[in-house]
Amino acid sequence: MGLGECLLGATEARNVARVMRHGALFRYYGPGALPSLGFATRFERAVARMHRCKYALGVTSGTAALEVALGALGVGPGDEVILPVWSWVSCFTAIVRVGAKPVLAEVDDSLNLDPAEIERLTTPATRGVLVVHYQGVAADMDEIMQRARRNKLWVLEDCAESLGATYKGKRVGTMGDIATYSFQQRKVITTGEGGMVLTQEGRLYERAVRMSDIGQYRDEHRAIKAPEVVGFSGSNYRMTELAGAVGCAQFARVLPMIRHLRRLRAIMQREVGALPGLAWRKIADPSGDLGFDSYFFLPTHEQALALKAAAQKRGVSLAPHTGTYCQYAREYCRSGATHTANFSPFPTTGAWPAQGYREEDFPRTSNLVGRMVSVPLGARFSAADAAHVGKVIREELGKILA
Repeated sequence: MGLGECLLGATEARNVARVMRHGALFRYYGPGALPSLGFATRFERAVARMHRCKYALGVTSGTAALEVALGALGVGPGDEVILPVWSWVSCFTAIVRVGAKPVLAEVDDSLNLDPAEIERLTTPATRGVLVVHYQGVAADMDEIMQRARRNKLWVLEDCAESLGATYKGKRVGTMGDIATYSFQQRKVITTGEGGMVLTQEGRLYERAVRMSDIGQYRDEHRAIKAPEVVGFSGSNYRMTELAGAVGCAQFARVLPMIRHLRRLRAIMQREVGALPGLAWRKIADPSGDLGFDSYFFLPTHEQALALKAAAQKRGVSLAPHTGTYCQYAREYCRSGATHTANFSPFPTTGAWPAQGYREEDFPRTSNLVGRMVSVPLGARFSAADAAHVGKVIREELGKILA
């Protein structure tokens, strides 16, 4: 069922061996640095080229990328950031870690942020919107950007699970102010752990570099963009040469893998056919979907559970490729706790969870998530595998909906 993790092979091994021979595991120096550009730099340039983006910065994880991007944007105590309630842990915790307040929004039947939530949730303290392109499908960026700009908000695109996806001919990650990617084990491509920050704005790039390299701005980055930012206290999220070596090998497989997954999705959906009561996930631009997880909704939660159980008995898993949750169901949201109470963006008085952090505050998202079914397709699946998955769904769902 995997993606890039299923394609690890000889090229990754050769690249890693080359790094080991030279002994320069740190990207900026070592006992025997590579005779040409290091792998971390090559990886950055390859990703930037595909996105036609000026600046790319490799970091240690997708979570680190979010914190670096928020730091580059200057987000901190007293600020609010809107994000979808249906999203990964890091989307919430990264905002809290920089001292800002996450403001949770409903998703629509695309399973992405409902653009109308931007107006509903914007307050004088709102600084920006964190958009999550969930599981290979772009959010409705035209509507989101229009509403964000109208309210003078920046947009951060979280593309952790959507490397290579497009929206009306544009790569996700190129429409907002800054974007983040993840290369964790279960992502589109993997370096085990790893991440990247992309932006077209030089000042944001420099601030991201300084945020990721304890405030420093080394010669390699000065050659890309002259410094203009006063040095500040950053953290340490630098990508290693080992991660860059694996990333370069993995990245070369992205576009062929996407084409394969899209073919599989078309086969699976043709086999499922039209069934009464089945509604496929809304996709703003179907041609840009990666195809590895397809979602549909059934009339009831009970029917969704019944289908998953019946398919599992026939060897077909209908569980999502990666774990995503409603934020209100997570311990850190239920408690409102931070690593120190002095740094908490949440109220310290009254009952918690407060309004805006409880299940009852998100009836639409809760309803959608309860009725949804995921159809994961992997990089090693064949056309016959995809057809079998579609056949099982059609046959078992036909019994349930009869």
